[in-house]
Parts: sequence; C-alpha cells; structure tokens
Amino acid sequence: MTAQTVEYIRYRVPEERSAEFLAAYARAATPLAAAPQCVDYELARCEEAPDHYILRVTWTSTDDHLRGFRTSELFPPFLAEIRPYVSDIEEMRHYRPTDVQGTGSAVATLYDWAGGAEAFSRLTEVFYGKVLKDDVLGPLFAGLAPDHAEHVALWLAEVFGGPARYSETQGDHGHMVAKHVGKNISEHQRRRWVNLIQDAADEAGLPTDAEFRSAFLAYIEWGTRLAVYFSGPDAQRPTEQPVPKWNWGAAPPYQG
Repeated sequence: MTAQTVEYIRYRVPEERSAEFLAAYARAATPLAAAPQCVDYELARCEEAPDHYILRVTWTSTDDHLRGFRTSELFPPFLAEIRPYVSDIEEMRHYRPTDVQGTGSAVATLYDWAGGAEAFSRLTEVFYGKVLKDDVLGPLFAGLAPDHAEHVALWLAEVFGGPARYSETQGDHGHMVAKHVGKNISEHQRRRWVNLIQDAADEAGLPTDAEFRSAFLAYIEWGTRLAVYFSGPDAQRPTEQPVPKWNWGAAPPYQG
C-alpha cells in the first residue's frame, strides 16, 4: 500500500479579499471532498497574521493527487474556484509524515477514562468467571490457563491506550490472533462473547457514558469478528503486526 502524503499550500491573501477567498474555498471543497484520492482537508487561518492561510490536504499518495485528482473531471471545477488566488501562493509542496508523532493529554485515553489497569483486571476477572459457567462459551474455554484473564487484561489495556505490557511480555497482534487458529468459533459463540463482556463491563464498574461504551463495543465487535475469521478453516496465517490502538472514534468524551 502506498503511503499517504500531506500537501500544504500556503497563501498570503490581503484582508480585503479574505471573505471572497474563504467563500471560494468553501465552494471548491465540494469537488475536493468528492475525490476518492482525498483523505481529508483543512484550511487554517493564522491568528497572528490574518492574511496568512494554510490549506492541508491528505492524499492517498502523491501520484494519486498528481495523476489521479488533477486529471479527473473533479479538478476543473476545483481549479475554477481557486484560480484567482494562485498568485497568492507562497508554497505548494507534498510532505511525507515521519515517525515523530503522537497525541497529547488534552483528551484522556480510553485506558485512563476506564480507570487504568485495575479496571481491566476487574473486567477480565468478572468476564472469565461468567465464561467458564456459560453453556455456549464454556466448552470453548475448557482447560483455560490460570493466567489467561491476566493476559487479556494486559491486551485490552494496551489496545485502549495503556502501557505496552502485552507487547513486551507476550507478543504482537499476530501473536494474539494466532491463538484462535483452528478453534472454529461460531457466530453464535461470538455474539455470546460480546454480550457477556458487556455484562462484565457493567459489573466491573467500567464507565457507562455513551462515548466510552460505543468505542469499547466498536473494538469488541472488530476483535471478535477477526477472531472468528482466524479460527476458520480458510484463514490465512496472521502476519507480524503491532497491537492495534483504539481511540474515541467519532465522538470524544462528553464533558458537559
């Protein structure tokens, strides 16, 4: 898969033309957003120097931008809107993201919001207590290792933004999904797993706000469906992959 690229276009537009400039880009955004090569875009205005603007467009690749979007039927209407401001461009280049990236602490991770390591330990303790007594899942987990719940707690904690203790002590994502190979998990069992872990989350005192639970369930749905696939007879053996990192998704935590 070709790496995404970020295009930055820096404008210097006189104050008296700013309203027209913003209106033009609002119209140009329609064909831009419709382009399959465009991942996302944002036009920002400088606070200290209001005549300076930066347009950021993430493209699926530089080639997709230059040979895809620019040769498509969407480019002419886009260009028609911004053409009056081409002479105001001070820079127009593509940038490739580096490994220096991350998130700050303005928004809590799902791990911290849930209550940290203790919360996930309570969750798996309650959950596997239910599993072993369950008619549907009990046979699937017969002979469960004593430390299984602890390992799953480490896994979930890392997935939701906590310390990388699973990666450091157990392995990567490929290591986790490989544990499901040959188990032939049914859809009925998967659904039961999903329902029981939601019940366990209630009993373990995990947050019940809509934003957390929707993100939590989104991962559970994704993870259990992968488990079903890798447990089946036609699954490809998993490759080495990092532990996935789950975030808030469409809705950040509601704080009133």
